[in-house]
Amino acid sequence: MSEPTIFERIVAGDIPARIVYETDTVAAFLDANPLAPGHTLVVPKTPYERLDEMPADVAADVWAAVQELTPRIEAAVDADATTIGVNNGEAAGQEVPHVHVHVVPRFAGDGGGPIHAVAGSRPDLSEGELDDIADAIGSSE
Repeated sequence: MSEPTIFERIVAGDIPARIVYETDTVAAFLDANPLAPGHTLVVPKTPYERLDEMPADVAADVWAAVQELTPRIEAAVDADATTIGVNNGEAAGQEVPHVHVHVVPRFAGDGGGPIHAVAGSRPDLSEGELDDIADAIGSSE
């Protein structure tokens, strides 16, 4: 059995954290290495490495927590907006193999970019390639 992730240890109370929200299935706490004041992580208490591993009811609980917490976080730090993000897998920058949603407060002039800035250069896709991708995604239902 693998070692518990840092998030599992926080949920278990083995590592101190500034818990800001908790239910039977979800915990939220301030990021220990914040990108902005109020940067909060929302995690399912049960460890799932990737989004598609989470049962639908747990995913719904996580996103309900994000929706509830976002305006509270913005108000707490007088933020102008927020960026909500998930790094889903190591290649996407996921550092802890436990699903977590970043709620990052944003401020006018903070120097941060839009979500489109995270992936580097954009691909040059033909209409045919776009059609093929759309068909592949749509046929996966």
